[in-house]
Amino acid sequence: MMFSMVLAAVGHQEAESRFQRLLTCLSHPPSYTCVRASTHLAPLEEIRQKLGEELKKQQMCTSSEKEVSVQILPHPLIPDVLLLPVDGPRPVEQLSSEVVVGTQCGSAVLRGANVFVPGILASPKFMKAGDVVSVFSDLEGRCTRGATSFQGMRVFVGNGVAQIDRSGIFCTDVAAKGVGVRMVEPLYQSPSFDGVLPNLAFLQNLPSVVVGHVLGPLPGERILDMCAAPGGKTCHIAALMRDQGEVVALEKIKNKIDRIRQNAKMLQLNSVKVYCFNSTKAVSSDSAQEHEGPPFPAESFDRVLLDAPCSGLGQRPSMSCTWSLKELCSYQPLQRKLFHAAVQLLKKGGVLVYSTCTVTLAENEEQVAWALETFPCLTLQPQEPHIGSEGMLGAGLSPEQLRLLQRFSPELTWDQTGAAAPLPYRADRDTIGFFIAKFLKK
Repeated sequence: MMFSMVLAAVGHQEAESRFQRLLTCLSHPPSYTCVRASTHLAPLEEIRQKLGEELKKQQMCTSSEKEVSVQILPHPLIPDVLLLPVDGPRPVEQLSSEVVVGTQCGSAVLRGANVFVPGILASPKFMKAGDVVSVFSDLEGRCTRGATSFQGMRVFVGNGVAQIDRSGIFCTDVAAKGVGVRMVEPLYQSPSFDGVLPNLAFLQNLPSVVVGHVLGPLPGERILDMCAAPGGKTCHIAALMRDQGEVVALEKIKNKIDRIRQNAKMLQLNSVKVYCFNSTKAVSSDSAQEHEGPPFPAESFDRVLLDAPCSGLGQRPSMSCTWSLKELCSYQPLQRKLFHAAVQLLKKGGVLVYSTCTVTLAENEEQVAWALETFPCLTLQPQEPHIGSEGMLGAGLSPEQLRLLQRFSPELTWDQTGAAAPLPYRADRDTIGFFIAKFLKK
């Protein structure tokens, strides 16, 4: 039943096969690391050179090899993207001394991160700084914090060197911070960007960068990002506008607000204004209101980005399938409430971009079909760049309409984008699962 929700337009056998490919694909990281370069602060080539120098220094500190090479390629179509190949899965021997981390931490390790202390759930009873350990990710969230061992469902993510004693992790009144295990033999080898050019090199999935370009913000415009945390797309929009104009970022979860502000400050963007507010209530009935923040009068924005809350069935790496059918079905009503607000807040002649990081038909093409029927003022528009595939059958959209949509479906080419393929070719296909639709309000 679940895979029919995801792939409603194909036969049962093909749907099941494709869903299993999807789950396999999602359990692995993409075959490259995507970096969004802050080209509003420096030219791309200058950032590329600085990044190469920093990563070489980093690798020389952790590698015994004299010659360290770092491959960094510009994306051929997207002017602010740099691509770094990921090597893996590599043959790494598991050790008897084991550290267990949470799934979020395990996923970060697969994408090049070290293990930070808050992510550690279990460690050997007598672990000391300097011990070499194998790191495992708890797949079901069942490991008790402070345990000395764990035999539940887990997956190996590589070997590292403990940077802190066990007592410093679990036996302190003050929560410990910083790196707990420095990864020296990760299952997937990719650079750690911890502290590396934080204002010039911003880690972001390729489809998330594409969204900003598809929105097409121009200097001097007023733009709304309706569900803004953690602020990567918000800051990209402001950077594309050369920080000229206003980018209003709304986020209803209070403890996520600071992250957006920190990212904007780090990237030296002054045009971003952040408010803790529920975007479903962002339309004001007072067309003459004088206060600056939300709610806003109708037709207040030149462009609106609705990067909607979704089931997230496209995020990679995701090492366990924990989605229930009920959860997959729960997002559609919220997305439609947000759509109603977005259309009202958009000026006539303005652009609305709807995006999700999921692959379900119900949250993507079905929402587009519903929006076109519900709001006659909306028409689908071509997207630039369009490096993903077209929309999926099953929602009643015409072939012309499907061609205007952009869907990133890594499971379709999972077994076809081998290491021999050119990196940009792999980069455009071996992504997280993602969906983009662009509308014009007539």
